[in-house]
Amino acid sequence: MKHKELIDAIADKINRSQEDTENLLQAAVDVLTSQLLEDKVINLQGFGSFELKRREERLSVHPATQVRTLIPPKQTVNFRQSGVLKVKLKGIPSHE
Repeated sequence: MKHKELIDAIADKINRSQEDTENLLQAAVDVLTSQLLEDKVINLQGFGSFELKRREERLSVHPATQVRTLIPPKQTVNFRQSGVLKVKLKGIPSHE
């Protein structure tokens, strides 16, 4: 789903204009981002939680050339699905 499609779907669901919905979505993203930058965990009931994780620096070895490279530390966002979402996703048939 693309950004515009998400805005259209939410606007239809809450009976608001696309402009209002886009502003609402942007405000939500801004709040979520600011909370992550403050190192807070964000819990969305029925969906899951987001938290900032620090990945330590590590040494990587290229398998073909055996060249060693130091990969610097970085921050990543970790998502953990809720039990409710996990149960809902179990009911979806796999596309194998």
